[in-house]
Amino acid sequence: MQMTATDNHAVAQAVHDVGSALWFGGTVMGVAGVNKSGSDLTQGIDRIRVAESAWARFSPVQWVGIGATLLAGFQLTRVGGRRIALQKGFASVGALKAGTAVLGAAATAYAAYCGNRIGQLAEEAQRRGEQLEVKDATLPTPKTPDEIARWQRRQRLTQYAVPALAGANIVLGSYLVQSYRTVATAKGVLRRLLPD
Repeated sequence: MQMTATDNHAVAQAVHDVGSALWFGGTVMGVAGVNKSGSDLTQGIDRIRVAESAWARFSPVQWVGIGATLLAGFQLTRVGGRRIALQKGFASVGALKAGTAVLGAAATAYAAYCGNRIGQLAEEAQRRGEQLEVKDATLPTPKTPDEIARWQRRQRLTQYAVPALAGANIVLGSYLVQSYRTVATAKGVLRRLLPD
């Protein structure tokens, strides 16, 4: 049995949506659960270690979701080439969606880098015998060393940006899927043929 262009589109859409859901859901769980779970522990170093360990375990799965989103998005763009050319608005929303995906992937990588820096700095402080105080993995206290606090603020900001960008990618994808409806397609083509 040979797959048609419609079948290819459906598979790519499913892979894209599952990858995006994994990326979005995992990052929300991390921000709401993983980062905060360390606050139940008594030692600052343990608060950082537990979050770092959980994020390290989730990271490969998260990157599978991101990879699925990006690769399937590329396939959807390739399959929708005629629609991009003919249906007004489709290309601009598609470009915005691609931008949010790439920016979200970059933000994810930067958040991971911030987490690594926090972990390294915390371990160095531990080896020096310094008492490390933090509220949780991304929230410093007034007694948190300045450099660790700076990286925590960067990571917290970036970790909030990631689900916002992944969520925007999902919303824009939904808009594009609705653009495939017959009425939406006809309106888009007419708007292209009969400009304002």
